[in-house]
Amino acid sequence: MKRVRVRVPATSANLGPGFDCLGVALDLANEFDFCEADRFECAVYSAVSPEDARQVATDERNLAWRAFTHLFEYLGKTPPAVALTVTMHVPLGRGLGSSATAIVGGIAAANRWLGSPLSTPEWLLLASRLEGHPDNVVPAALGGCQLSILGETLLTCALDWHPQIALVLAVPDFALATSKARAALPKTIPHTDAVFNAAHLALLVRALATGDGHWLAEALQDRLHQPYRAGLIPSWEEVRAAALEAGAWGVVISGAGPSVLALVHHDRAEAVRQAIASAWASARLYRPGLDPTGCRVEVEAD
Repeated sequence: MKRVRVRVPATSANLGPGFDCLGVALDLANEFDFCEADRFECAVYSAVSPEDARQVATDERNLAWRAFTHLFEYLGKTPPAVALTVTMHVPLGRGLGSSATAIVGGIAAANRWLGSPLSTPEWLLLASRLEGHPDNVVPAALGGCQLSILGETLLTCALDWHPQIALVLAVPDFALATSKARAALPKTIPHTDAVFNAAHLALLVRALATGDGHWLAEALQDRLHQPYRAGLIPSWEEVRAAALEAGAWGVVISGAGPSVLALVHHDRAEAVRQAIASAWASARLYRPGLDPTGCRVEVEAD
């Protein structure tokens, strides 16, 4: 009996100005267990919320299963019947890349099931196209902080992350559909806003590498998506103000939201966590580290 298990980390995309191209892997993860079976079965469990588990399809619409079969079909092969078990530690619909974990988990499992016919860049391109953008998929697969460009090919660039930069993550008790967050964005933006984001993303790359707090405070500013999505997160202004007052270098919307991520010097992380907790009592607070390796695949075969 063949069995493939995949652990895929959560991700926080954009980090302010890096819209749809920048993301970082966090040290909480979803797990996907594909076990050879007589027919397709799927069970979903959540360590975060039973409601999250109930929202995930357990039939052939399940995203991890669709990704798994997508790679087989891409290679012209017939997918096997499997019993799929999904164990969720990543909150659903909170801007933490839960869909990317399913896509990476399914495609990575299928590739290993077949004996790894595709290289990591090859299957990662397939995963990015399935997701539609690479900002969550690439760090979920490779770990760390990743800058990615998706076109005819996929270009990825691992970015240095200075060890003094800590994260404080606030996850609210409500979800926000990515489709709703994307619908809030304008079709076009002023040329000055495009220049603003290009400059700030360039500065952010250097600020992350050096840990320069003055650079980070400026570099995390954004004009492409956060001003338009802030209204979808009722506590955004209060949380941002509380975190900055407590010493955070900057506060960003995680992915499409509604989770909020503060970047702060390690020495101020606990003070920032407490400040956000006071401003947003209903949110769940984390101090995640970076996941350095991305998805991990284990194979068992009798």
